[in-house]
Amino acid sequence: MPTLSLSPSLTLHYLDIHPQGVPPVLLIHGLGATGISWEMQFPPLQAAGYRVLAPDMRGFGQSTYPGQMSIALMAADCAALLQSLTDRPAHVAGISMGGTIAQQLALDFPDLVDRLVLVNTFAQLKPKSLGVRLYFMLRMVLVHTLGLETQGKAVAQRIFPHPDQGQLRQQLVDQIVQANPRAYRAAMRALVRFDVVSRLNEIRSPTLVVTGEEDTTVPPENQRQLVEGIPKARQITFPGAGHAVIAEQPEAFNAALLGFLSGED
Repeated sequence: MPTLSLSPSLTLHYLDIHPQGVPPVLLIHGLGATGISWEMQFPPLQAAGYRVLAPDMRGFGQSTYPGQMSIALMAADCAALLQSLTDRPAHVAGISMGGTIAQQLALDFPDLVDRLVLVNTFAQLKPKSLGVRLYFMLRMVLVHTLGLETQGKAVAQRIFPHPDQGQLRQQLVDQIVQANPRAYRAAMRALVRFDVVSRLNEIRSPTLVVTGEEDTTVPPENQRQLVEGIPKARQITFPGAGHAVIAEQPEAFNAALLGFLSGED
């Protein structure tokens, strides 16, 4: 797994699939996950000729945690990765937390972003549902008291609730327990503070908003705000899909992703 040293205390690990491919596609994972969470997208993107970059964000997976965390800092990490590896804009896709980083990257480094794919994410996380608010409170309590593994099992059960999804649940838990606990807690706080609603109209990249119809983590109404605020945005909703649509319905998601990246607006 290649690495990029950004400071004496920060080393990013990343997957580089098909390095000779063009253009690059940057895939940004969700909270607690790692770059490998996009593994079902690697083969079709490679087959289409793209170079695929999937980093572990600071404090997650094998990347180190320098003691500082914000969405803007993680976006800057992604910018540094792209600037070190390519001289052309990248397509950028992010899921959940990764989607907030992708938005910040498009705002702070617009010349680095070609097309933007935002999967089950938000510009501001203020869920109206009491159940969703209680879920986020429970996650915060668990990660501060019983630790990453217990919290990870609760998250995995909610994201992959069906009996036939046991392998997907375990894969997510295995990724979550790799995280630095302080980084995980700091990232949760950063997500609560994240708010770019007033800046969405500054995003100039053609944008695809991908929504799982049954997402119980980021309510679809939060995702609609992205479509209404980003000038060149359109939305696709996957019936029956939840928060982890990239793993639940990979064939349908990959078809939509490849179509959008190829210019099918």
